[in-house]
Amino acid sequence: MWTSKPVRGATPVAERLRTWRIEHLLAAGCSPRLAGGLAADSRYDLHALLDLVDRGCPPELAARILAPLDDQPPPC
Repeated sequence: MWTSKPVRGATPVAERLRTWRIEHLLAAGCSPRLAGGLAADSRYDLHALLDLVDRGCPPELAARILAPLDDQPPPC
């Protein structure tokens, strides 16, 4: 089973959110490595990704489809 490692400097709320995202991604069939990476990157729309997976899209392809177009984090 995958266990969540705390992220240095993360607030308790941010850490709980990351853990929640990982749990949902794992339940949808993502590998632990993919789930951890997606959960840590707030640029991914988790609900859109899970919707694609629910419609039969493999998790890896859904992540590629929804990948951010640039390497810059969002302004907020």
